[in-house]
Amino acid sequence: MSTETLDPLIHVPARLRIIVTLAALPVGDALSFTRLQNMIGLTPGNLGMHLKKIEDAGYLSSEKVINGVASRTSVALTSRGRAALDAYLEALRDVLGAIDAAPLPPSRSVKRT
Repeated sequence: MSTETLDPLIHVPARLRIIVTLAALPVGDALSFTRLQNMIGLTPGNLGMHLKKIEDAGYLSSEKVINGVASRTSVALTSRGRAALDAYLEALRDVLGAIDAAPLPPSRSVKRT
């Protein structure tokens, strides 16, 4: 198995953390942008950029509610996003399993002086 089977959208560490965090919620639940930002530790601009890419792929949905001058954005993982994460995890297991199945190369001693 090669790493080509790993979804490059999910494979980015920040996006993987976002998707895994949202996947931990019960189906249909959402997190506010601010709460997700605090949990992940990204700047608002960085988080927004990653969320847009994930949403453009159909892996998450967002809802913006405007209440007077304040607004609140909530994000949730879609069923497509959950399926993509499941496929990603299966591909990762395959890649990691290949390590266990591969014979170890002969060890080389390094002579230190």
